[in-house]
Amino acid sequence: MLSPGALRAHLLAARLAGPVATSRERSLRSYRLFAARDPRLLLGLDPERPWRQRDLLRLMADRCGVSPDPEHVSGPDVIDPDRTIAALDVFADRLAAAARARVPVLLGTGHPHRLLEFYAVLAAALSSAGCQILTPAQGRSVDIRTRFGVRTYNLDYVRGVALVREGGAPGPAREAGVHSHSPLPVRAALAAAADSRGPLPELLIGDHGWVCGAGQLGIEAMGPADTDDPALFVGEAEGRVSVAVPLDDAVRSDYYRPLTRYVLNQACLSQ
Repeated sequence: MLSPGALRAHLLAARLAGPVATSRERSLRSYRLFAARDPRLLLGLDPERPWRQRDLLRLMADRCGVSPDPEHVSGPDVIDPDRTIAALDVFADRLAAAARARVPVLLGTGHPHRLLEFYAVLAAALSSAGCQILTPAQGRSVDIRTRFGVRTYNLDYVRGVALVREGGAPGPAREAGVHSHSPLPVRAALAAAADSRGPLPELLIGDHGWVCGAGQLGIEAMGPADTDDPALFVGEAEGRVSVAVPLDDAVRSDYYRPLTRYVLNQACLSQ
């Protein structure tokens, strides 16, 4: 059993919290773009409030622990590990509630190289508890606008976790998937589930556009977010994201294992 103190030490040592790799410059740029309603930063969310950059800075200081000082414009950004642990506790509570109710769950990631294992272990635990892990729209093509133009990706599932791959990539030799912020994959998955008249998810666990895209459509959604992803925290503040966990979402994949263990222990879902 991992104690909150041991988890806190791990968060700092792995730079999941404390001074993180995300720069202050990058975070502030994200807040400017979000305030301008740039869809690359909205991640599928349609904010109800006219969030200005200073509003976002105050929100991120409250939810993540970044500096609230607008004159602090350079260096590494900072996440308060105690806020991370508090959010993980709420995340675990929602996980436990889903397991007790045996609700259908959809998991998806735009960070497959980093977070796939984290979600896959959660999927296995929820499945063992009796939840149906949904995999709608397997193999469906999704056209996503990138900085290189519109590209076609295929929706796929690995150990119950949705991700997108380059179109035409070969089967077993494919890499884990591509990094994506787009809400289009979750929209495609939900549309396929509705068209087939199969179950719709009552909980989505993921990141980026998976969380914001589902939350915008009224589905309970939760997951981790970095200091340069204000959309999840805005969604949480406006009531469309259930839990946004502040942490660096791009460290080595094995650094997330203690977090998985902590969450499953807290949710009484340890296998």
